[in-house]
Amino acid sequence: MKRRDFLAAAAAAAPLAGASLAAAPAIHAGPRLTSADAPFKLAYAPHGGMFQNLAGGDVVDQIAFAHDQGFRAWEDNGMAGRDVAEQERIARALADRGMQMGVFVANFGTAFGKRSFSTASPEHVESFLADLQVSVECAARVNATWMTIVLGDLEPRLERDFQHANAIEMLKRGAEIFEPHGLVMVMEPLNPWSDHPGMLLSKISQAYMLCKAVGSPAVKTLFDIYHQQITEGNLIPNIRKAWDEIAYFQIGDNPGRNEPGTGEINYRIVFKEIHARGYTGVLGMEHGISRGGAEGEQALIQAYRHADDF
Repeated sequence: MKRRDFLAAAAAAAPLAGASLAAAPAIHAGPRLTSADAPFKLAYAPHGGMFQNLAGGDVVDQIAFAHDQGFRAWEDNGMAGRDVAEQERIARALADRGMQMGVFVANFGTAFGKRSFSTASPEHVESFLADLQVSVECAARVNATWMTIVLGDLEPRLERDFQHANAIEMLKRGAEIFEPHGLVMVMEPLNPWSDHPGMLLSKISQAYMLCKAVGSPAVKTLFDIYHQQITEGNLIPNIRKAWDEIAYFQIGDNPGRNEPGTGEINYRIVFKEIHARGYTGVLGMEHGISRGGAEGEQALIQAYRHADDF
């Protein structure tokens, strides 16, 4: 699934790829953990729809189920598009269980199909800053810290250095909004080979450079392990090199963009590295499920148990 399609579905509060679109009744197949049993070493964050066969169609029931399985975070790319009452209901469910809120996308208006950061036109700057203001309000309601920023498309008629300079100026403007609230926009490099050709930001080294140029605690990097395996591989060395500017991770195996263990990435070793470096943030489970129904959801949980066993 292409990311722009995935995000559009998230904004409409649709279930994640790989899960049935129908809201299934709660099955709770197999034993459920209690809240005191074996949380994961890292804060892996499911999305709505990942456990709908085991927990039912209501997102709050899914959050409760995820917590019972040992997950201690939650991610919702389309949170800013939910109505206020639903945002507050989800926030209460997370707070009641001591779970962290992961990212939501802050700039749908300037993310895809636009040369927004590459040209920094006045209309793009205005749209970006307006999206950030909305995100500040949403973050306060759901107790979020990190918001995903996608930098839009390359401008083929402009030297890349000029485009990066334009992006730096837009990010500085955004940082002025986020810094007073202690919020962090995390820039996401997206792979150009299978999902997102023609984007301004594709490599971790590019994001690292932009973070250093802006020099703000409100501007950091989202290291999407799936995208970076496709773009450049060399995952652990790049994590080490960019560590001081990485504030968030997302997960997906390759090929297939499904749960760990379904592709070529040795997630147990990658997670061990992240844990050993003292990471206490969220790792968003931005992927599908390789098998359908309750059986597939149980296999998903077991895949994370296996990858977390280091």
